[in-house]
Amino acid sequence: MTERPVVAVVGPTATGKSELGVALAQRIGGEIINADSMQLYRGMDVGTAKLPPDERGAIVHHLLDVWPIGKSAAVAEYQVMARERIGDIQARGRVPILVGGSGLYLRGALDRLEFPGESPEIRARLYGELAAAGPGPLHTRLAALDPAAASAILPSNGRRIVRALEVIELTGRPFTATMPGFDSVYACTQIGLGRADLDDRVERRVHRMMAAGLLDEVRGLLPAGLRHSPTAGKALGYAQLLDCLDDSGEVRGDLTQAVEQTIRATRRFVRRQRSWFGRDPRIHWLDAAVPDLVDRAARLLPPTL
Repeated sequence: MTERPVVAVVGPTATGKSELGVALAQRIGGEIINADSMQLYRGMDVGTAKLPPDERGAIVHHLLDVWPIGKSAAVAEYQVMARERIGDIQARGRVPILVGGSGLYLRGALDRLEFPGESPEIRARLYGELAAAGPGPLHTRLAALDPAAASAILPSNGRRIVRALEVIELTGRPFTATMPGFDSVYACTQIGLGRADLDDRVERRVHRMMAAGLLDEVRGLLPAGLRHSPTAGKALGYAQLLDCLDDSGEVRGDLTQAVEQTIRATRRFVRRQRSWFGRDPRIHWLDAAVPDLVDRAARLLPPTL
């Protein structure tokens, strides 16, 4: 059997990727593979905008809720899992549809991308610096060594900053130099969603998450180790609310300020996502605000679908 093409729905946060993915899957016989790094974690539902089961349109979703809260994210591990799912879906005559805004995860799944090795000694030293001084000085160092990498990594994301500096020290090259050209493993159509009103949508989305119980979700994940998780505990919204809670879940900080910080941080993240995806010439961009979005997206797909 000829392999079915792969489809990817990509772009910044709050553009409606999940909903478009479901609509396309219903139209072309697809199954969805999650490509949002935080939706891999069990229990992180409200704050990651994970589609609840009753909104998934009876479409099979893969790679949701696969990692425990305490696990450190590993793109190389995700690459293996995603490619296994792609192969299985294709073997059953269905269409794999990757949906998400985690650019490195998407490239890891779709492209000829090999991840550099690791050095426990270098990593331990860098984590020691992170613990002693916080991520700020390390991000400043990264900006001097590799401005492109620094612009793509949140200054608060100590884990990713450490990994970038580790790769630079190991290879003697900028972290971004380890990224190959845009060469996909699969016959793939990538559809990018953008819209002009993202700042307002981000603000409304954060307030909806708070109304939907994000604070209680964060409280409920404290016993699972959210506060000390190297990845999940740094997620947008979760990190800001953790700063307001003590270990018993009691509010000790300013929630209004935490919400505003989440909105600002998410808007900065959107700008980084735009920059990341904007460099990929293979992406077909659509305005997510148009009423006939699904039809326009479907017209971009190969005629065999």
